[in-house]
Amino acid sequence: MKKTDNSKKPAKNTVLLELHVPDFEKTKEYYLKLGFKVIWERRPEGFKGYLILKLEGNILCFWCGNEKVYEHPIFKKYPRTTQRGYGVEIVIMVEDIERYYKEVKGIANVVEPLQLRPWGLKDFRTEDPFGYYLRFTSHHNILGDENAVK
Repeated sequence: MKKTDNSKKPAKNTVLLELHVPDFEKTKEYYLKLGFKVIWERRPEGFKGYLILKLEGNILCFWCGNEKVYEHPIFKKYPRTTQRGYGVEIVIMVEDIERYYKEVKGIANVVEPLQLRPWGLKDFRTEDPFGYYLRFTSHHNILGDENAVK
């Protein structure tokens, strides 16, 4: 029986990111240029809405906050001018990182170009219009062995 190399398959994960943004149109404009697709968008009465975007196996959720976000028990501790995503790096794996970089480098607000990292992966980093720090990288399994995921 042939053994497959699971080190390039992403680890199974059930975490979803929900990013709070002030403007869906700016969000869609940026992420659609990067190849994300709109999976779901709703704007219930009294709220600016909820948006789900997907690129390959990567899913990002966005909540378009209104004044209520500033009264959230956690968020109200910080000034409204605090940069979103400060101290957070969002890792997005893509199938062919070199091809993907060539496609988006001119439109992606690249803050660190594509490079081979000391840990053996290639990646590049961008900043979205609201300050979220995104690392686009090649597929890998952070756990090393897919079978270790339960």
